[in-house]
Amino acid sequence: MRKILFLGYDSKKTKLISFLKKKKYKVFIHRNKKLDIKIVKNYDNIISFGYTKIIDNKIISLLNNPVINLHISYLPYNRGSHPNYWSFVKKTQKGVTIHEMTHEVDRGKILFQKKIFFKIDSRLTFEKTYRILVNEIEKLFIKNYSEIINYKYKGKKINQKGSINFKKDLPKNFKWDSVIKNHLSDLANQKN
Repeated sequence: MRKILFLGYDSKKTKLISFLKKKKYKVFIHRNKKLDIKIVKNYDNIISFGYTKIIDNKIISLLNNPVINLHISYLPYNRGSHPNYWSFVKKTQKGVTIHEMTHEVDRGKILFQKKIFFKIDSRLTFEKTYRILVNEIEKLFIKNYSEIINYKYKGKKINQKGSINFKKDLPKNFKWDSVIKNHLSDLANQKN
């Protein structure tokens, strides 16, 4: 039985853990604890979804198989922290990406991607779009799980530079239940 180390979200935050268990994989949840090489050597697959730590390059380079990351942006845009927020502020393509991890944040080979389009109206919040993106990336993973788990995919390199953001870049008074249209208008007014 394949053993999967799941980094980041637990079974309350994602349905992927119960999905993988139903497919007869043995899944171990690591949440957001720091990784060390003694831990990762014991697993056939490592999947990161909602993991907020940067994995040390020494660990990545010692693994036989790549760590698979689920990222709620359309890479190469909005690498790093809070990609959903920055996709609206920077007016970049929205979407989800499943990719291999490398020593550079969100720069590994892209396995699967999907563009997502939102109609910005007076009810659309950052929290609602986040939930939609999480649902879309879970569906993308489930559709392609066999290729991902068995490393039977054709990845493509990211050639464009894109953009990266960090947790410290998020405005201090920002609230996830903010209406996107109002927030973008407030930002435009602050610039004037």
